[in-house]
Amino acid sequence: MIWTPGVARTARRIAAAAAVGGGGLTALGATAYGLLIAESLVARRVIGRPHGMEGPPSDGLYGDFPGEPVSLVMLGDSLSVGLGMSNPEDTPGVRLAHGLASVAERPVRLTVVGKSGAASVELGDQVDRALKARPDVAVIFVGANDVTTQTPPATAVRHLAKAVRRLREVGAEVIVGTCPDLGTVRPIGQPLRWVTRRWSRQLAAAQTVAVVEAGGRTVAFADLLGPEFATNPGEMFGPDRFHPSDRGYAQAAYAVLPSVCAALGLWPEPHPRRGEGLQTIYLAAATAAEESGTEVTATRVAGRATGPHGRWVTLFRRRPEDTLPG
Repeated sequence: MIWTPGVARTARRIAAAAAVGGGGLTALGATAYGLLIAESLVARRVIGRPHGMEGPPSDGLYGDFPGEPVSLVMLGDSLSVGLGMSNPEDTPGVRLAHGLASVAERPVRLTVVGKSGAASVELGDQVDRALKARPDVAVIFVGANDVTTQTPPATAVRHLAKAVRRLREVGAEVIVGTCPDLGTVRPIGQPLRWVTRRWSRQLAAAQTVAVVEAGGRTVAFADLLGPEFATNPGEMFGPDRFHPSDRGYAQAAYAVLPSVCAALGLWPEPHPRRGEGLQTIYLAAATAAEESGTEVTATRVAGRATGPHGRWVTLFRRRPEDTLPG
């Protein structure tokens, strides 16, 4: 496990670089960058693209309820479109739509604008399309392709923050599933697996800082998906051993669902347990990058959004009892 204070410092450095438009080569340095280029080419050849580049069509109206539909938009990469699934019902967007409709007791109109292979730099075009759906809530799954394409973390974070701000400006709630732990991917061997695990978690922490500062909330995928995917790869990964199976996609969707409902005022926030609750943003971001299904959202202390060590946030660890049954 990565030492949390070190991740916190890295998240602060990446976020600061993103804010001013700079930020060095990568979170890991030039040597690791060169290693990643060489071995990622090998991993790409092993993984291939057995699913093509499209998820099943899943736009539509879900939930047999009366009333004005809730507009839900999915943005991001292959995780957002459910790449590898043939049945739309198995995609994260449709699972989220059904769950949200059940909680809201209103229909949900789902619009998927994500794209397989997309990195954060492509979120601008996706937001352009998402705004046409007049979203009430937007869910973004992004980060994995920023790692595999060696995008400088500050660049990736800057584009993500801009996307969140644009969505918040039109009144949409925004929930971001942060970069998953690519160290669990079987075709990626050592030492690349160690490099990608460290890079994934550093990027996830920096994403949390940027998203919360821009007015959204995050749910950690790194530690949520990592242990179970590593323990049960045959069940949690699809045929390409890179993208999730239907069970893996369900786990991702139900990790995010409570945060979607809470953001819309439909779901009570869980009572903080030990180690949860009020924290400073950099410590919370580092903790979230390590721990399962952890949500981070902005809060205030005595009416103030920031303290001596940065923005105040609330950290919750989402648990199975906080989700709907699959």
